[in-house]
Amino acid sequence: MVKVVFNKPNQGLALGTSMTGRAQASRNGVTGYLFTAPTIILLALFTAGPAFYAFYLSFFSWSLLNHMHFVGLSNYPQLLELPLFWIAVRNSVVFAFVVVPTQTLIALGIAAILNQKLPARGFFRLAFFFPAISSSAVISIIFMWIYNKFGLLNSFLLLVGIHGPDWLSNPSFALSAIMLMNIWTTAGYFTVVFLAGLQAIPVSLYEAAAIDGAGSWRMFSRITVPLLRPTTFFVVVMGIIGTLQMFDQSFILSQGTGGPLHSTTTLVLLVYQFIFSYGKVGLGAAATVLLFMLILAVTLAANRWLGQTVDY
Repeated sequence: MVKVVFNKPNQGLALGTSMTGRAQASRNGVTGYLFTAPTIILLALFTAGPAFYAFYLSFFSWSLLNHMHFVGLSNYPQLLELPLFWIAVRNSVVFAFVVVPTQTLIALGIAAILNQKLPARGFFRLAFFFPAISSSAVISIIFMWIYNKFGLLNSFLLLVGIHGPDWLSNPSFALSAIMLMNIWTTAGYFTVVFLAGLQAIPVSLYEAAAIDGAGSWRMFSRITVPLLRPTTFFVVVMGIIGTLQMFDQSFILSQGTGGPLHSTTTLVLLVYQFIFSYGKVGLGAAATVLLFMLILAVTLAANRWLGQTVDY
């Protein structure tokens, strides 16, 4: 018995089309990797590379002048036994948990106002964003003059009969003074971020809510705030990372000492002091690893609270 098999006329065409589609997808993938290769290389050299090297150094005792000695995990318990380390942790955490909510609320409020049809709206957007593009070192020096015992701030307070302290030399006010400066510096940048988020919300939602009789506050709390969740998540995470890594402002305003009485010593400033002042590279690297773990934990907590998808 002879079995006759008829080939489907479109089978070869379909196979050829499939192979062509796979080849095109492969070429697109290679092209994409080629375009992103410079960024990947830079991240590997200046971000991932130093991070792994810091983790590697945390297992050694080294003063930059002598030979490296492997000490295993002994740097970590030694670091945890130092009172100065816990002072730096407390200062960094307090700094983050005061500055981040404050600058987020201020930025959201200013963005909501600037999102309205106001005269000179473009000028005010630029004015609020200007501190974000200014040099942090220059701003710190200006605020050093403002916070001086005979500076601008105390001169204004004296007009109303208040004798202000030497803000940066008083342990009770030094960290708060840096917080205020940091909020003034970063709130404008996050205002622009919130403005972008506000303009991405469909106007039809507000029109429908207005037809239903919703007032301004109800629309803000029931439409604006929930739909700004992804933007708020970005602002909060970037704020947490920035505040926990704060170094330059504390270094300049305390002249590198973290004083008075270590009241402005942050974790990153302590890492700098460990390496360049005390000659303990291993302890500085261990502090860097613990700082990374702290930032990761807080970021994951923020992601669990705010990092939810939003559908219109």
